[in-house]
Amino acid sequence: MITKPFTKRYLWLIVLVVLGIIVLYAYGKNAEPEKGFIEPHPALYYESIGKGIVQCHLCPRHCVLAPGQWGFCRARKNIDGKLYSMSYGNPCAVHIDPIEKKPFSHFLPGTRAFSIATAGCNMRCIFCQNWEISQANPETTLNYQLMPGDVVKLAKAYKCDSIAYTYSEPTNFYEYMLDTAKLAHKAGLKNVYHSNGFINEKPLRELCLYLDAADIDLKGFSEEFYEKMSQASLAPVLRTLKILKDENVHLEITNLIVPGENDSPEMIRKMCEWIKKNLGPDVPLHFARFWPQYRLQNLQPTPVETLESAWQIALDCGLHYPMIGNIPGHPGEDTYCPECGRKVIDRKGYIVVENNLVDGKCKFCGFPIAGIWE
Repeated sequence: MITKPFTKRYLWLIVLVVLGIIVLYAYGKNAEPEKGFIEPHPALYYESIGKGIVQCHLCPRHCVLAPGQWGFCRARKNIDGKLYSMSYGNPCAVHIDPIEKKPFSHFLPGTRAFSIATAGCNMRCIFCQNWEISQANPETTLNYQLMPGDVVKLAKAYKCDSIAYTYSEPTNFYEYMLDTAKLAHKAGLKNVYHSNGFINEKPLRELCLYLDAADIDLKGFSEEFYEKMSQASLAPVLRTLKILKDENVHLEITNLIVPGENDSPEMIRKMCEWIKKNLGPDVPLHFARFWPQYRLQNLQPTPVETLESAWQIALDCGLHYPMIGNIPGHPGEDTYCPECGRKVIDRKGYIVVENNLVDGKCKFCGFPIAGIWE
């Protein structure tokens, strides 16, 4: 099926953004963003360990906090011996996006996602592409007042097919995400999650009850890289990937390739081999181009040749759907049939130009293409 020409689709996206602003004003209780948050919201997954001290069990950091202290994520705080989420109902980013921007290539292509994010992150990636909000505190960002019910109303009014928890780290606003996801399913909307995967098993499995798709940033494939570049650990992220697969959540992976840091062919091959062995060959793997941001502005963008090399390594390792991201128009951003090699989804950036799937199968040879298409 051939969609509208690229230029018309591009203009239509501009119209969508304008309409999104109108809808936000029509439905939002606080259409003008204000600095700070509404009020603290009781947090989940923590315990009191005496003398007003609490320990958070949401992510692998297990922060121990005395009264008045904030968690490493900058989004949770001990107030009088109880843990609170400080960004519930206060997104600092609200947008309507193509699902391809998340990025999802094999989940409802050509549809729109209502995207929300709050400030904070439980990693400290020095190459972060959204550092203005991920490395901020919700006290310092401009936030909207948008409770879970309002998010669902907006998504429905704007005819989005899904709600995306994205941009910063959704684990930070876990309670807000979980409550919104429950209402979204009742309203017939899908829930998609773009995360660093740094979350503990119990809260992740609860979230999976309401989660339809996840794109996990696999930032590199060594503990040394995670410690140096993100002040985090690889092992919990690998566990998250296995749990998502076990819970039958549609899974895609993004690997942002940072020149000189995680771009060695040996590391990329090791990562691809792990993905095939533990997750299977059908998980789409997005090799994304790094742009100089945050504390790595001294580097150059990822060379196209490096991305193409990674793409070829993934194919050689037996992965069916490697992708090249952040280079609009590159053939590596398309989906190809693993059986006949024909292009089944043609993309230009976030735009689906041509879709050659029929009932989830390649229209040329009939081979089933892994994904959620309807």
